[in-house]
Amino acid sequence: MKLTSDSIEANGPIPVRCAFAQPDPVQHAILAPNRSPHLAWSEVPDGTRSFVVTCIDVDVPTVGDDVNVEGRTVPADLPRTEFTHWLLVDLPAGVRHLDEGACSDGVTPGGKVDPPGPAGSRQGINDYTGWFAGDPEMGGTYRGYDGPAPPWNDERLHHYHFELLALDVERLEELPDDFDLAALRGALEGHVLARASLTGTYSQNPALLG
Repeated sequence: MKLTSDSIEANGPIPVRCAFAQPDPVQHAILAPNRSPHLAWSEVPDGTRSFVVTCIDVDVPTVGDDVNVEGRTVPADLPRTEFTHWLLVDLPAGVRHLDEGACSDGVTPGGKVDPPGPAGSRQGINDYTGWFAGDPEMGGTYRGYDGPAPPWNDERLHHYHFELLALDVERLEELPDDFDLAALRGALEGHVLARASLTGTYSQNPALLG
């Protein structure tokens, strides 16, 4: 399969309009338009009965002591982990693209209750749920697409992996409606016919933006 985007050039920067937060000279970071990107795919294998779309940031700091702390930086060599930005499943086999903004258009404090998306599809919980836990203004269950918002003082450029999977089943029946990445990975075993990926980058660190 091939996965392309009119919103994101392969290995290029994700536009601010598709991010959750954007750089600000006074506050370091402010909320951004948070539009889900355009995605399109082709060369789908025979037997495909549904698709899955995911977006994972693989450069998230494993230690948060320095994250967004004035006068500090997050070292580039700090060990990193994953952060889930989007889990979309049960996407009908006839779908070949997602328009920009089709699954998110703006930040919803507390998370989207029923994120928009193609008929029949479901969207899981992303990791802003844990990030904002306990925050009186932003806390809640975050579902669907919520874009990049890496630490504004991180020395490392973040990489966001969009992945498309073609499955041999119409619906991942074993997944509950509020599923996370671990549950999805378990449900995918034995059902993936093909994969395609696209990587975009993002930073809010002025030192990396030039």
